Amino acid sequence: MKKNVWGVLITAAMMASLTAGCASNSSTNDVKTTAAAESKTKEAGTQAATEAAKGKEDMTVYMVAKGFQSQYWQAVYKGAQKASGELGVHLEFQGPDSESDIAQQVQMMNNAVQMKPAAIGLAALDVSALNDSIKSSQDAKIPIIGFDSGVPDAPKGAVVANAATDNYKAGEVAAENTYPLIKDLIAKSSKSVRIGVLNQDATSESIISRGLGFIDKITELIKADGKTVCITGNDKFVTDSKTDKGNSADVILDVAVPSKVEASLMTTDAQTILNKEDTICIFASNQKTGEGLITGDENLGRLGKDVIGVAFDSGTMIKDAIKSGKLAGAVTQAPVEIGYQTVKLAVAAAKGESVADVDTGSQWYNKDNMDSSDISQNLYD
Repeated sequence: MKKNVWGVLITAAMMASLTAGCASNSSTNDVKTTAAAESKTKEAGTQAATEAAKGKEDMTVYMVAKGFQSQYWQAVYKGAQKASGELGVHLEFQGPDSESDIAQQVQMMNNAVQMKPAAIGLAALDVSALNDSIKSSQDAKIPIIGFDSGVPDAPKGAVVANAATDNYKAGEVAAENTYPLIKDLIAKSSKSVRIGVLNQDATSESIISRGLGFIDKITELIKADGKTVCITGNDKFVTDSKTDKGNSADVILDVAVPSKVEASLMTTDAQTILNKEDTICIFASNQKTGEGLITGDENLGRLGKDVIGVAFDSGTMIKDAIKSGKLAGAVTQAPVEIGYQTVKLAVAAAKGESVADVDTGSQWYNKDNMDSSDISQNLYD
């Protein structure tokens, strides 16, 4: 009887141990299963994140600028790089060797379309020359973002938005800040006086709009003070301005455009106007003409004395001339912001999001405010 009891007890103990072992194994298996599931989930998440990142990296924004060598376009490139880094997209940035090399820009635009990027940023030198490649981009459903001067008169629907300075308004800003500097000279003069307007070309929308903004606003301000104004010089600006045509008035606006976009020719244009005895002021509508104005005055020494010089954009020469008093001031764009906003708009357009034009702004600066934080961030060397 006792032997049977011990047998029962031993059997019961063995059963309990076996049950506990099974439970322990089950628990271990559950942990292993859960860990495996979590590992798979984590792996799937990592793979999804990698694919998403790869998708972003595979998105290419191709920007075709008007140039690449000048400090201005390098500043635009800097802004574009910043945005592409933040958004995780690949950036291609190209520009011709010279801003007069239209054929080279056309080839760059053709190359951009062939690469089939997510979007293209374009600052057109000559829209008519680019129309075929713009149409090819449109046919391939590649949205175009205009920047700097944009792409005026492009095929309808090809350009979905622009990131650019309102150049006509920027020209007005230059005139509004120039006029107080010459108002008394005009009022006190017993004979006609001359204001020169230097432009690097008569084909770029930004240069044309900027020049016309200055011409129209300075004419308005002078006429409001009871003086007559006429315009002479380059046909494009003479025809499109709101100023009376001719070469006889209280104030003569003398508009110069070189036959080619070459620094030496811009210097020659500046010297020609500086050599006219009645010249009291010259406005240079971009960095290159501003530098041409400074160079053209080296042997004449009229700037900062009997001629008021006003420029546009920035760069070491222009900034130094303002600090020394040779130039009274200049208007700066925000080139870094132009590049930055172009990439942002391009990525949004590539994703099918609604986009709209962005005015990147302009500011007047002189030796009194050029070191302030809101101005200095837009002044490149």
